[in-house]
Amino acid sequence: MSIDKLIAENQPDSFAFTKESEAQIKVILAKYPKDRKASAVMPLLDLAQRQHENWIPMKAIEEIANRLDMAEIRVLEVASFYTMYNLKPVGKYFLQACTTTPCMLRGSDDMMRCIKDRLNISSGETSECGTFSLLEVECLGACVNAPILQVNDDFYEDLDYQTTGALLDSLEAGTPLPVGSVKGRQGSESEQGATSLTALKSSAQEV
Repeated sequence: MSIDKLIAENQPDSFAFTKESEAQIKVILAKYPKDRKASAVMPLLDLAQRQHENWIPMKAIEEIANRLDMAEIRVLEVASFYTMYNLKPVGKYFLQACTTTPCMLRGSDDMMRCIKDRLNISSGETSECGTFSLLEVECLGACVNAPILQVNDDFYEDLDYQTTGALLDSLEAGTPLPVGSVKGRQGSESEQGATSLTALKSSAQEV
């Protein structure tokens, strides 16, 4: 996909970091040598996105490039490479759905079908109401509790058609379900609970 298709058409005339963001920028830049400021490009892009309704305008790209003594195209290359950055407006709830092999084997097709049935959107689209945006992404690092759906900064695991629908209902109502496994699993334990070191666990509790 070309860069032009990734960038929003209606761009703001200006962008400036807030006072709160400026304080965070000082902390971020202090982590790197002065001649390695470009290393801060990713956290600064994240700051800009959080400040600007979850997407990064070109004026923010220009501001970051100026701050870090980088060419604008290099900042744009980073912003356009990672799916965590949005160069166009997205809905209040940005859904990132993993459909790679482990999630597919565990039912990500049902999860995606529910999103399509309920919101009538596919990857790269925003719902008509403007509340939800969907993006199909690569591994989100929770293969053991697949399939997984990232909602903004939160992760929901062990989803199927019904639980995906319940999650969308909770988001629409403004009362999101608890994050993590919708089955209540802790970490990577089995659905039946701990199956190893149970005797050691009981002994430790007795002590």
